Amino acid sequence: MNPIVRKVTFSPGKADESEFDREPEWLVANGLGGYASGTVSGAATRRYHGLLIAALPAPFGRVLMLNGLAEEFHLPDGRVVEISQERNASYAAALSEFRLDMGLPIWRYQIDDFVLEKRLYLPYRQNTVHITYRLLSHAGKLEIRLRPLIQFREHEAPVDRQPQAPYVLTVVEDQYEISSGIFPTLRLLLHGKGEFIIERKKIERLSYILEQTRGYIAVGDLWTPGSFAVDCSPGQAITLAASTESWEVIRALGPAEAWEAERERRTHLIASADPKARIGVGAELVLAADQFVVTPAGRVPDATRAHAAGDDVRTVIAGYHWFTDWGRDTMISLEGLTLTTNRFLEAGWILRNFANAIRQGLIPNLFPEGSREGLYHTADATLWFFHAVDRYLHATGDRWTLRWLLPKLVEIIDCHIKGTLFGIGVDSKDGLLRQGQEGYQLTWMDAKVDDWVVTPRRGKAVEINALWYNALRLLQQWLSEEDRTDKSLELKAHADRAQEAFNDRFWYADEGYLFDVIDGESGNDPACRPNQLLAISLRHPVLDSAKWRAVLETVRRRLLTPVGLRSLAPHHPNYKAKYFGDLRARDAAYHQGTVWVWLIGPFIDAWLKVYPDDVAGARAPLEGLVPHLGEAGIGSISEIFDADEPFVPRGCISQAWSVAEVLRCWVKTAP
Repeated sequence: MNPIVRKVTFSPGKADESEFDREPEWLVANGLGGYASGTVSGAATRRYHGLLIAALPAPFGRVLMLNGLAEEFHLPDGRVVEISQERNASYAAALSEFRLDMGLPIWRYQIDDFVLEKRLYLPYRQNTVHITYRLLSHAGKLEIRLRPLIQFREHEAPVDRQPQAPYVLTVVEDQYEISSGIFPTLRLLLHGKGEFIIERKKIERLSYILEQTRGYIAVGDLWTPGSFAVDCSPGQAITLAASTESWEVIRALGPAEAWEAERERRTHLIASADPKARIGVGAELVLAADQFVVTPAGRVPDATRAHAAGDDVRTVIAGYHWFTDWGRDTMISLEGLTLTTNRFLEAGWILRNFANAIRQGLIPNLFPEGSREGLYHTADATLWFFHAVDRYLHATGDRWTLRWLLPKLVEIIDCHIKGTLFGIGVDSKDGLLRQGQEGYQLTWMDAKVDDWVVTPRRGKAVEINALWYNALRLLQQWLSEEDRTDKSLELKAHADRAQEAFNDRFWYADEGYLFDVIDGESGNDPACRPNQLLAISLRHPVLDSAKWRAVLETVRRRLLTPVGLRSLAPHHPNYKAKYFGDLRARDAAYHQGTVWVWLIGPFIDAWLKVYPDDVAGARAPLEGLVPHLGEAGIGSISEIFDADEPFVPRGCISQAWSVAEVLRCWVKTAP
């Protein structure tokens, strides 16, 4: 198989601090939820940038362990070229190429006649990073000095946070350890002949430009114990490994073995995926999808329960850098991340893992950083669970899992009919599902700042009821297939009633589309939003087919952009064209116009229901996202974009449901 390579043309320059730093970023995940990430130039612009963000058992969660490396290249004539965490003239002169090779970042520097290549990789399911340097050309030696830059802090901690205890450097032969109070020990190992020059010092007032533009603390200090100095000859490779693992684990694989093992793993992922996703954009997205499917660190009860049943534990990181695993995002993403890629075993583990976490008829909304317990404030994640199970059964035919899940699925439906947490329950007057509790944001439009719920949508939301109807029909079918006739007929009656009420009450005849919420705090909400697409796109569409084309055309005309769907039509008084500023300003725009990529999936599904022979027309909305693979998070797809041109990418640089839905639809619409 030919390697999947993406080269990035990058002309460094001063960022526009008043707007958006457009320098591309890279990210490599380790299968545990940990990662390494940064800008192409090496400048740290976010609190989340670092060469080793380790995923550790609760109560730690993810912890920044190695912020970066200050690199010094000492030339034979005495000149020194330095590449550090801060922008400087040296990197602009030295960096000649950046590329992703099978999703792994490789830098090429040219300094006079010296050509040096650097590559970074994380052994799978280890909190370890390898940074390898190889001198490709020149007759002489190049002295390289690598200065570890340290700031132990929790993943979400501000950049000025420092450990309470001082840093301690311990050296035993070639093993270097850095510790500080309660934090795990960072272990450093140099593969290659060199020496360590002790020079402990503080690097003060490093500025993180994107933290500043996002309204957070943006200046912090780093600490360094000194630097590794090594002479690099042509063709020779040197590697610095940094890890929170034991020395036994660190030494188990040499750098060359670790590199080949990771490339082989990635090659296998592509070769195992749907045949339509084994080359080009599809293959890139398969590699991007792999970042999100993780073994959660430190959830001992979940792992114990799964192992006792012969399972393993998997979950889905919703987005990098700052999301953990979310129920809603996992269920929407499951098909694209695991079924399109033929990772069926892991898909089953994910579903059974979430099923074991059901409480009062709800799956968790999210698992907070460093926590073993989920939070349950969601009205739709549990209904998306039915959709994910349906897609899994369609792909695998795994009736054993269905039979194991059926009692839990029946429990979910019964809890919703009787009423459960957060005001979630069926209205006995019309059979539709209502939701809402003061101070909570329960739908996917879940922005909240302090006590302000930006889009509360309390009442009967259109997509919640589309999902509710779909869940009823799916469970009705599954129970019928398992000879549970009485319960199946009971659910059929609920579904019939909900369908009749939906079509009677949600149709906004004045404009020819669906109300977003009915029976809300201010009556019926006529805001034109993409949520109505789910009334068409799901396996069991609740909307009368005679109205499909009108709804789809309204959404296409008012909401479709080259990079996804707006969350609110531009004519609405609450419409926000740009997602930018501090947290309050951003969340005010989050679902009030901002473009969401994942919605392209329901749009394409709806398109193919209305125009089943127009596969080319269904594929067209994906084409605008192909150039995006070379910007923002290179090789991946961002969470959101501004609502108006030039559609600047915003939010997470790599989002699970964005990647999943584009990959799924890329395969679905392949010629």
